[in-house]
Amino acid sequence: MGTRYAHNGAVRIAFEDLGGAGGEPLLLVMGLGVSRVRWPEGFVSALVEAGFHVVAYDQRDAGESSRLVDAEQVHPFVGLFRRRAVAYTAEEMTDDAVAVLDAVGWTSAHLFGHSLGGLLAQRIALRHPDRVRTITVSAAMPSDARGLAQLRHVRLGFVVWAARLRTPEGPEGEIAAGMAMARRIASPGYPFDAAGARATVEREVEIARGAHDSDAMGRQTGATWHGGRLADVRVPTLVLHGEQDPVVRPSAARATAAAVPGARLVLLPGVGHDLPRELWPQIAGEVAALAERANA
Repeated sequence: MGTRYAHNGAVRIAFEDLGGAGGEPLLLVMGLGVSRVRWPEGFVSALVEAGFHVVAYDQRDAGESSRLVDAEQVHPFVGLFRRRAVAYTAEEMTDDAVAVLDAVGWTSAHLFGHSLGGLLAQRIALRHPDRVRTITVSAAMPSDARGLAQLRHVRLGFVVWAARLRTPEGPEGEIAAGMAMARRIASPGYPFDAAGARATVEREVEIARGAHDSDAMGRQTGATWHGGRLADVRVPTLVLHGEQDPVVRPSAARATAAAVPGARLVLLPGVGHDLPRELWPQIAGEVAALAERANA
């Protein structure tokens, strides 16, 4: 149906209806600095076939959503440890998701968040519990881990590698950086789809005005959270994590599942920081079972 826009004050949030009208409402929340095009079409199809009406959006400072370029420049890793928001709060980011729900006409929805999107899904459930039916947290940090406590879950080798990544300026450099990142986070237990990854990266570079904006990432990671604790989450919760995730350790998933009452933890052997196509039916089935649990 193409790009549509929701508004949270002066911030414009791009979103897209990906199909399945009439099914259970499901909002997809993608990760740090990347847009909704990172959701694989085949995975979305599996979710639609599992009975979901799927909508995905671009977080502020990503994709086709508003960029807050006048804020100070902070490295994304440094942003994690800021006590003062760089440009906006995590509460404002949760409100962006609710603005999308309002624009679609959904009073509530299931949430599936990956990486930073998984962290945000936890916080949406805490700040807006009446708008959330279930949350699926994939490859994400626990919301309760703040400041230096986050270091126990982050793989510092990845941070060092990402900081040293250098590519030429311009679209070809953006594509090269995107492909290097795609290979780095790929699942070692499954074949790497180089053609599919390149097509996704090229599409993002085309629509997102640069897919690797470190300043925008710093603003996102520097969005401080002042809300509740995970023990206060009251919606059915599924926590997914790759056992070979090169970015976030599986300890993060264990901590999230332990903190959320009744959460189900699923660790995925051979999986990195992505969603390999071989597991799309399984993951869609898990999310559908979670929705059935909520409906029951």
